[in-house]
Amino acid sequence: MAASPRRMPHSQSAATDLLLKASTGDAPALANVFPLVYDELCFLAHRYLQKESQGHTLTTAELVHEAYIRLIDQTRVQWSSRAHFMAIAATAMRRILVDHARTRLSLKRGGAAIRIPIDLVDLPLDERADLLVAVDDALRKLEQLDDRRAQVVECRFFGGMTEQETAEALGIGLRTAKRDWAKAKSWLYQEIYPELSA
Repeated sequence: MAASPRRMPHSQSAATDLLLKASTGDAPALANVFPLVYDELCFLAHRYLQKESQGHTLTTAELVHEAYIRLIDQTRVQWSSRAHFMAIAATAMRRILVDHARTRLSLKRGGAAIRIPIDLVDLPLDERADLLVAVDDALRKLEQLDDRRAQVVECRFFGGMTEQETAEALGIGLRTAKRDWAKAKSWLYQEIYPELSA
C-alpha cells in the first residue's frame, strides 16, 4: 500500500511548485507532477476501491492512470497546491467509478437505479453501484446549490479524506469543513430519501 500523504513533505513542496508552474502555462510541469504524487494517488484510489465490493473490475493502478489522464486534460485549472490537485483527483476518481457503475447498471437493468440507504457498507456489487449513482445524482444537484459543500462531500465521502485534509485541500477553515460536511450529509439524506424526510 502507498505511504500516507502526510509522510512526504519534500515531494509535497516539489509537487506544489510544479503545479504553480503548470498554472502559468508550463505544460511539462504538470506531467512532472505524476511521479511525485503517484503514491498519494494510489493511496487515494485504494481508499475508493475499498468501498467497492470484491469483484470490482477496476484495479488501483487502472483507477490512478485513468484519473491522471483526466487531470492532464484539465487545461483551465489554476492549480494552487498539491492538496488542491489531490481534491481534483478525488473528483476525477469519483466520476470514473460513477461512470463505471452507470455502465454496469445500464447493462444489467436497463439503467433503472433504485434507492438504497447511504450508510450501508456491506452491499452486493450491484447495490453498491445503485448507491454510487444515487449519491452522484444528489451531489450534482448540490453542486448547483452550494459548490463548496459538494466539494467537501467529494473529499470526505469519495476521497476518504479527514476533516483536516479536506479543509487543507479546499483552502477553508477546519470549522467550516466540519459545518459544511454536517449540512451536506443532511441535505444528501433528504435528497436521496425524500419519503423518510416528509
